[in-house]
Amino acid sequence: MTNTNYPSASTTTPSKPPKNNNSKNIVIGLLAACLLGSWGYLLWDKNKSSEKIEQQQVQISSLDSAKTDIHREFDNALARLDSVTGANNNLEGQLTNSQKDIDAKKAEIRKILNDKNATQAQLTKARNMIADLNARISGMEEEITKLTGENQVLTASNNTLTQEKADLETNLVTSKSETESLAKTVDVASTFAASNIQILPVNEKKSGKEKTTTTAKRVDKLVVSFDVENRIAKSGPADMYLIVTAPDGKVISSGSVLNTRTDGDKNFTAKIPVNYEQGTRKPVQFPITQQDFETGNYKIEIYHNGFKIGEGIRSLKKGGLFG
Repeated sequence: MTNTNYPSASTTTPSKPPKNNNSKNIVIGLLAACLLGSWGYLLWDKNKSSEKIEQQQVQISSLDSAKTDIHREFDNALARLDSVTGANNNLEGQLTNSQKDIDAKKAEIRKILNDKNATQAQLTKARNMIADLNARISGMEEEITKLTGENQVLTASNNTLTQEKADLETNLVTSKSETESLAKTVDVASTFAASNIQILPVNEKKSGKEKTTTTAKRVDKLVVSFDVENRIAKSGPADMYLIVTAPDGKVISSGSVLNTRTDGDKNFTAKIPVNYEQGTRKPVQFPITQQDFETGNYKIEIYHNGFKIGEGIRSLKKGGLFG
C-alpha cells in the first residue's frame, strides 16, 4: 500500500461555521428586541398619555360642573337677596350696615366664577362665601317674618282702633244730634207762656190821676199787662217783645226788627226785660205811648224766644160831641 501525504477520509476533521454569520444573527436579534421594546414603550406611553388626558378632561369637566352649580347657587342667593330687601323696607337700615361686606363678597364670588382657570380651592371658597351669604339672607327672612307678624298685630290693633274711633265718632254724632235735639226741645219748652193779658187805654189828668177811657182822642197811653210763667225755665233775665199794630195796619215801631221762628222778621214796638224766678208767675207791665191814638182796633202781640206767646185787641172809639 502506497503512503501519501493526504489524510484519509476516515480521519478527516469536521468543518466549523464561519464566525461572521453568527455575529450578524446576534445583531439582528438585538435590533429586533430593541425595536419591539421601543414599540412597547411607545404603546405604554401612549396609553399613559391617554389616561392622563382623560383624567384632566374629567377634572376639567368636574370643575366646570362645580362652577355651574356654584353659579346657580350664587344666582339663587342674589334672587333671594333682592326678594328679601325688596319685600321689606324696614331692613334697609340693617342692609346698609352690612352692604359693604355683602358687596365685597359678591364681587369676589363673581371674580372666581368668571375665572376660566379657577381652581378647586377657589371654587370651594366661593361656595363657602355663598353659604355665608345665604345664612345672612336667612337671618333677614326670619327678621321679615318677625316684623310681618308684628305688623299684622299692629294692623289688627289699628283696624280695631279705627273701628272704635268710627264707632265713637258715630256715637258722638248721634249724641251731638240727640243733645242738639234735646237742647232744641228744652229751648222750645223753656219758652214762656203769657196769660191774663190786658190792654188798658189810660187818660192822664193834669192832677196826675189816671182814668181808663175808650175814647181815642182822650187816650194818652195803652198799658199792656200780662203774666209769664214756665216751670223749666231757669231763673234769670228774659226778654219779652211787644208788637203793637195800629188801626191803619202799621206797627208802632222805631225800626227795630225781631227774627221770629214762625212768622219771619217783624218790626217790634218794645223789648221788655224780665227778671224771672224759676217756678213762679211773673207779672209784666209796659206802657205804649204816642202823640195821638186813632179810632179803631189796636192789636197787641207778645213774643218770647222767637215764638208768639199771646195777643190781645183793644178797641178805641170816636168821642161824642162833648167827648
